[in-house]
Amino acid sequence: MATKRRNIIVGQSGGPTSVINSSLAGVYKTAKERGFHKVYGMLHGIQGFLDEQYVDLSTQIHSDMDIELLKRTPSAFLGSCRFKLPEIHENPDIYEKIFNILDKLEIEAFIYIGGNDSMDTIKKLSDYAIIKGHEQKFLGVPKTIDNDLALTDHTPGFGSAAKYIAASTKEVIRDALGLSYNKENITILEIMGRNAGWLTGASALARTEECSGPDLIYLPEITFDIDRFLKKVKELVHKKKNVVIAVSEGIKLEDGRYVCELSGGADYVDAFGHKQLQGTAAYLAGYLGAKLGCKTRGIEFSTLQRSASHMASRTDIDEAFMVGGAAVKAADEGDTGKMVVIDRVSDDPYMSAAGIYDVHRIANNEKLVPRDWVNKEGNYVTEEFIDYVKPLIQGDYQPFMVNGLPQHLVLKKK
Repeated sequence: MATKRRNIIVGQSGGPTSVINSSLAGVYKTAKERGFHKVYGMLHGIQGFLDEQYVDLSTQIHSDMDIELLKRTPSAFLGSCRFKLPEIHENPDIYEKIFNILDKLEIEAFIYIGGNDSMDTIKKLSDYAIIKGHEQKFLGVPKTIDNDLALTDHTPGFGSAAKYIAASTKEVIRDALGLSYNKENITILEIMGRNAGWLTGASALARTEECSGPDLIYLPEITFDIDRFLKKVKELVHKKKNVVIAVSEGIKLEDGRYVCELSGGADYVDAFGHKQLQGTAAYLAGYLGAKLGCKTRGIEFSTLQRSASHMASRTDIDEAFMVGGAAVKAADEGDTGKMVVIDRVSDDPYMSAAGIYDVHRIANNEKLVPRDWVNKEGNYVTEEFIDYVKPLIQGDYQPFMVNGLPQHLVLKKK
């Protein structure tokens, strides 16, 4: 009787980060070390998998050098998706199709690298496997620049995005200072964050010995009062010619509307019911310009926040690799329906370790910035917030440069 092959499959889902491929590298390297025969990669996550789009990763990764290059490559190497699996009772056929493909490929473990919505996928698939008696193991690997996954101290991708935001904020401030000799200048930075303001708060790290940092920071956890905002900015403009403000794209008014909706934005809605948010900085810049009569500018960091691998944090890359490997180890030891987390072991010196929790406690739960990590006025973060983020942006991995530009590992399709 033929021995059943031990194969593993891994996918990437949701908005990518600059270190998501380091987790993929951790999955691949650990799976090979633990004796799995084949490591398949889903092309465009569970959505591509349903169309039987996958690749044998041994045809893409040929050496330790490729592993190192993959760790330095931004975006989703395998391609991502935003696909919401239906509830099991709503469409059992789609689950039958998924498990038929898994059986055909002799998959022992299914690893999904993603954020909150991706953990929902792991939860549903592991539940179905238990109900129907399937033996496959399902493990989630955390990934999101938003840092809003429950139970993990922080998420891979956040540290590098925070580093990029802090560095870019410093550079924008320097640029604005050079143009503020004889007239007031207001710059508004729009930073990603629908409901959680972790990234926007990271702009405070720009406050260093040689830089004052942003003057105001507004997170989506705090209701945005546009009248109080105008009054505060007016006070600042009377004191200094150059004002820089960081706002989350998801800041909301008391009536629940996103600020970006005031300019007609947020029309598009994805499969998970999330409105596409854009235009917050542009709206507020126009509003302040009209009210105060001074030069204003709105800047969206946009996808640069999650794709700037040349600014990636070494801590972030190493931890992303760690949690990828830990997911394979957990699956190999019989765990299923769980997500790997990062536990902070020590602050000084900073140390972390991989842990694991039931995905049912994580999926569809958001971790928000604690209220006591925001000042009383609701327009800046506290030292506790800064102390939490600072270790996560440390160190760097030098890119492999070719002709003056970073080199990336690119998927080779047949």
